[in-house]
Amino acid sequence: MTAARSRLDWLNEAGNLIGTTLDLGTTAQELADFTVPRMADGAAVDLLESVLRGGEGDRAGGGGVPLTRAMAVSAIDRLRRLEPDPVGDLSTIHPTPKFVYQCLTARRPVLVSRIAADQFESIAPTPRAARLMRRAGVHSYMAVPLIARGVLLGAADFVRAGNRAPFTPTDLALAWELASKAAVYVDNARLYSRERETVLTLQRALLPRAAPSTPGLHVASSYQPAVEPSGVGGDWFDVVPLPSGRTALVVGDVMGHGLAAAATMGRLRSVARTLLGLDIAPERVLARLDLAARDLEEDQVATCLCAVYDPAERTFRLASAGHLPPLLIDGAGEASFMEVPAGAPLGAGVIPYDPVTLEVPEPARLMLYTDGLIKSREVDIETQLGRLREAVGGPRPELSLSCDVTSTRFVGEGGTPFDDAVVLVAEARPLPDGELHVWPLPSDGSAAGEARRLVRSQLERWSLPDLVDVTELVVSELVGNALRYGGGPDRLRLIRHERLCVEVSDSGPDLPQIQHAPLSAEGGRGLQLINMLCRRWGSCRTPTGKVVWAEQDIAGPAGPEVAGLADL
Repeated sequence: MTAARSRLDWLNEAGNLIGTTLDLGTTAQELADFTVPRMADGAAVDLLESVLRGGEGDRAGGGGVPLTRAMAVSAIDRLRRLEPDPVGDLSTIHPTPKFVYQCLTARRPVLVSRIAADQFESIAPTPRAARLMRRAGVHSYMAVPLIARGVLLGAADFVRAGNRAPFTPTDLALAWELASKAAVYVDNARLYSRERETVLTLQRALLPRAAPSTPGLHVASSYQPAVEPSGVGGDWFDVVPLPSGRTALVVGDVMGHGLAAAATMGRLRSVARTLLGLDIAPERVLARLDLAARDLEEDQVATCLCAVYDPAERTFRLASAGHLPPLLIDGAGEASFMEVPAGAPLGAGVIPYDPVTLEVPEPARLMLYTDGLIKSREVDIETQLGRLREAVGGPRPELSLSCDVTSTRFVGEGGTPFDDAVVLVAEARPLPDGELHVWPLPSDGSAAGEARRLVRSQLERWSLPDLVDVTELVVSELVGNALRYGGGPDRLRLIRHERLCVEVSDSGPDLPQIQHAPLSAEGGRGLQLINMLCRRWGSCRTPTGKVVWAEQDIAGPAGPEVAGLADL
C-alpha cells in the first residue's frame, strides 16, 4: 500500500514538473530529467519528425518506422560518457533493428529486464555506444511510446546500471502511465507551436517584405515575434511612398493575440494603405480606420501611429490613436519623445484625432515602435519608456542595424519583452542636389506661362527632353484649374526620383474630378488628358487648401502623339 501510494504521489508530482512551458524541446527534457535518478539511471526522449514540423504525428500506424529526432537526454554522473543520439539529430537512421523501433511500430512498451551480451547493439545507436554501455554496467532497459489522443508522438527509453535492481513489469507499467501523461503535454506543445507558426506565417505574409525607395527618407524595420507563443498577435507596420516625394510611416498594434488579431491586423493595414495611397492626411486616415475597426465582427480595438514626411519642408505630420509616443534621435545621439496628442484607440468610436507638424533636422532619426518592445510584467511603463530613451541614446549605429541594436540595448537595460514587437526607424537625409524644386507662382493669368517656362528649363537641365511636352500640358491644366476654382495657384513643385512628379497647390477647398464633357463643349477635358498621359494623378486637402499632382514614368520617349497634343 505504501509503495502504491508513493508511485501515485510521484505521478502527481510529474504534473507539476513536466509541461511547464509550451515548447517541445523543453517538455521532452523535463520528462527525461524527471525520471532520472528516481526511476532510471539514464533516459532519452525522441519525437517524430512530423511532430517537430507542426504535423499531427502518426495516427494510423503500420507504415514502417516513423522518422524520429533525438530531443532530450538525461543521465547520472557515471553514465555521462555514454553516446546516445545527439540532441537534435535524427535517431531512426541506423541500419540495425532497435528495441525502440519495436516500440514505435507496435505502439507497445518493450522491457528487457536483463540485457544479454548480444542485445546491446539493439539498444545503443552505434557499435561504439554499445561497447560503452557494456563497460558502464548498463544491465536493464525499457522503452515506452508517447501516445496522446490516439496519435503517436515519439518514444522514451530508460536504462539502469550498476548495483541497481533491474526494471520490472511494475516499473514498465509506471513508465507507460508517466509517458501517457507526458504525451498530453507534448501534444499541447505541438498544437500550440503549430498555431504560433500559423499566426507567424500569416502575420509575416501581411507585413511588407522590403521598404520601398523613398526620397529624402531612409527606413529600417524589424519585427520580432514573441518568445511566448501566446504573445504573437497583431503588430504591424507599413512604409508607403506618396506623391511629391513624401513618405507615410504607419505602426499599429491590435489588442489581443492569435489568428483573430493577425487577421484584424491585415484588414486594418490594407485599409490604411489604401487611404494613404489616396494621399489622405494622417488624422483623417485614423478617423477612417476607426470606422473600419468598428465594422469588424471581432469587435477588436487597436492603437496606431501615422506619420507623413515631406522632404521639401523637412517636416513630419503625425497623428496618434492611443499609441506610444515616437522617439526623435538627433545627429548627436540625443533622444527625446515627440509630443503627439494621443487620441482614442481605433474602434473606440472617439474621433477626431489631433495632428501635429514637427520640423525634423537632418540627419535626425524618428523611431516608431509597438508596446511589445517595452512591455514588462515587473516594471511600470513610465520606467520602461525612460529606459528605452536611454537605450537608444549615444553613438548611433548604422541605420540598417539600428532596429536590432535598439532591441539588444534595451533588453540589456533590464527590459523583459514577452510580446511581439515592431521597430521602425526613419532617417531624414538631404535629397541629391537638384532633385526637388519648389517655386512660387503669381496668382494672375501669367502663372501658366511661368509654370511652363520653369518646368521646361528644369527638364532640359535634367536631360529629359522627351517629357517636356507632356509636362507643359499637365502643368498648364493644373494651373488653369487653380485659377478657375482655387483662387489662384500658390506653389509649383517638381521632383525627380523614380518618377517625375509635378504638383500645384492652391487655397481652394474643392478637389477636382473628371467630368464627362459633351461633344459640343469647348472645355472640360483637361483632367481626361492628364489621366491618359500620366501614370497616375490625384489631389489631397492641406491645412490651407489643396494640392493636385500628376506622375510620369521617366523611362521612354513621349512619342509623336503626345507632341501633337501639346499643340492643342
